This record gives sequence, C-alpha cells and structure tokens, in this order.
Amino acid sequence: MKKPLLLILFALTMVTAKAQQQVTFTQYMFNGLSINPAYAGVHDALSATLLWREQWMGFEGAPSTQTLALHGPLGRTPLSAGMMAIRDKIGLTEQIGVYGSTAFRIYFRNKAKLSFGLQAGINNYSAEYIDTTNGLDPSLAEGNVSDFLVNFGFGLLYHSDKFYAGFSIPQIIEQNFDPTNSTAEAQLKRHYFFTSGIVVDLNSNFKLKPNVLFKYVEGVAPQVDLNLNLLIKEIIWAGVSYRSFDSIDLLAQIQITPKLQIGYAYDISTSNELRSVNSGSHEIMLNYVFRLTQSSAISPRYF
Repeated sequence: MKKPLLLILFALTMVTAKAQQQVTFTQYMFNGLSINPAYAGVHDALSATLLWREQWMGFEGAPSTQTLALHGPLGRTPLSAGMMAIRDKIGLTEQIGVYGSTAFRIYFRNKAKLSFGLQAGINNYSAEYIDTTNGLDPSLAEGNVSDFLVNFGFGLLYHSDKFYAGFSIPQIIEQNFDPTNSTAEAQLKRHYFFTSGIVVDLNSNFKLKPNVLFKYVEGVAPQVDLNLNLLIKEIIWAGVSYRSFDSIDLLAQIQITPKLQIGYAYDISTSNELRSVNSGSHEIMLNYVFRLTQSSAISPRYF
C-alpha cells in the first residue's frame, strides 16, 4: 500500500478508536438491537437479523463489520430476550463481541409499548502491530495487544405499530483497551443514542417513514442521521439518508415474504479525500421472523 494511503489509514483508525467504537449502521431503523437492548422482542416473534457492512471499498484496511442478532418475547410474559454477536475489523485492530439482552415491556391501551432494556457482554479487542521495515514508527512494533473487556448497556424504547422513539447507552463502562497503560489513547468511551421514526399513510399504496438517529460521544462532535423512506405496496422500501460529517446514503429493502426481508444500503462519502481513495460503502441485511405458534400472524414490520 502506498505510504500516503497508509498515513491516511492510521489517521482514520485513531479517529475511529475515539468516535466509532459503537458501529452505526445505515439500516439502523431495521436493526435496532445493535444500538438499543430495549429493542428485544419488538416483533412479537423470534427475529433473526444478519448484517454485513464493508466500508470504503477499495481502500486497504477499511472497516469491515458483521453482526448477528436474535431476539423475541419469552412466552406470554412481558419479558423479552436477545443476543447479538459482532465482529468489527479496522486496519490493524479487531473487535469480536457477544452480548445478551433482556427487556421488560409495559403495555398501553392504544397497543403501544414501553420497553426497558439491559444488556451485558464481553468484547475481545486486539491489535496486531507490524514490523518497521516499511519505515513506520518503531514504537508500533513493541508487540500485539489483546484485551477482553466486560461491559453493560441500558435502553428505553416506546413504540406503537407506526411510531417509535428510543434512548440508549450501549456501553456504560469507560475503560482502556490496554489495562497496563492508564494513559492509552485507545479508550472505550460512553456513547449516547436517540432514535425516532414514524410511518405516515399517503394512500393505500404508499407510506412515508422519516427516521432520525442522534449519536453523542464525549470529545467528538455530535453526529446526526436523517433518513426518509418510502414504502410501496407494503413490499418495497426506497430511501435516502444524510449522515453529518460522513456520507449520503441510498437504501432499498424488499419484503420477499411476510417473514423474510432483504435490505441493501450504499454510502457515498461527503469527504473529497475519502472519495478519491474508495468506491463507497456497502451494507447488506437479512431479516427473518419465525412464528412462535401456528396461530400467530406476522404483522407488517415498519422498523
């Protein structure tokens, strides 16, 4: 890899270490468990979501992320449970984690629900430093780092069939990646998320769904995702998003069957420097909802 691109990669890796430890997906409105444990059980059935994200295609060492989320209600109780596994690789660093979540739901007369969610999990953060034969700083070759860190999260989610609003802190504990170095630059920072969306009926064939995601991390400028999706005949979603300081995104989802949904997103960087060294970011999502009983029906899923 050319030296200028390597320098850019290290700069981006340092920014990512501080600002994007919690991966933000373009299709967050259909993958809520990745940022809010209160999302568990929201489909009133066993739901499985697989998401694969390749960022900055064509740029060596660019972020690559995969997640698998499972969640559903626990019988006829107000409790729900979920599990999420994640792998996130950026340059020389890699994160592999598993989280379990539980949510308690309060039901209202208008069929809306208020969920309180908790999660706990463990992540392995590793960095494989390379030798100095390429002219890099010798301090990078001191050795590899691998840490297992336990963390906890909390979330709230209010939702009806066509509206939702949530607040979450997916990782509460702030700690160093390398516990032997209390002044380490690479630290887990607390992230704050607020999400909301509403479905508006235009007519019998078209529905409009605006969404917003607000993310705040101490020491970094707040980031906002603004999204607008159009639902056509309860089958096809087509949308566009703007992520502040980052990208403009195109989204499409198709409801192949009442149980199976496939989604795709393409991100175009708003940075001239990044656009010159990559061909955009790609994100693929698969969601399948299992009926818990033969008599239960799969209702339309708007988020």
